[in-house]
Amino acid sequence: MENKMQINEVQVKELIDSLKARFEKNPVRHPGIKWKDVQAKLEKHPEKLWSLWQMEQSGGEPDVLSIDPLSGEYCFYDCSPESPKGRRSLCYDREARESRKEFKPAGSALEMAESMGIDLLTEKQYRLLQTLGNFDLKTSSWIMTPPEIRQLGGALFCDQRYNTVFTYHNGAESYYAARGFRGSLRI
Repeated sequence: MENKMQINEVQVKELIDSLKARFEKNPVRHPGIKWKDVQAKLEKHPEKLWSLWQMEQSGGEPDVLSIDPLSGEYCFYDCSPESPKGRRSLCYDREARESRKEFKPAGSALEMAESMGIDLLTEKQYRLLQTLGNFDLKTSSWIMTPPEIRQLGGALFCDQRYNTVFTYHNGAESYYAARGFRGSLRI
């Protein structure tokens, strides 16, 4: 039986080539990190390639932003200019999706992230990303919401307007064509 969480050799080559080209095009995102080291890590952890492929295929344009000094893991973030096209029109989580009486969205940000093997960005991660470029100038992205806010029915999202990063709240069951989510993956 074929493992559905693997990609074939052609897809691996295509993914590695895309990641390398993006890495080389955007050196400001990863000062001091060498591509050969990133590629060696990817080769040691082929099980993570499927998640990176999912990020790529849904329009996330993943790129390396940092390395964890304690674990040695590389941190990939979605770096598409706008919230990834293949991950929009989603409410926040399963509970929110199931609570809608009508006009239910096709899915939720947390469910999709889990199915892809990635995490939603935290507010801190989102703000770090925004120091490296201009993201979500026309869209917005759900971010991890603290449990105390989610228990009250809310969820958080961010965007950049007027050269400022804003964090907002909305009912977790809401969804919009211009709101998606950005993810991260540690390898």
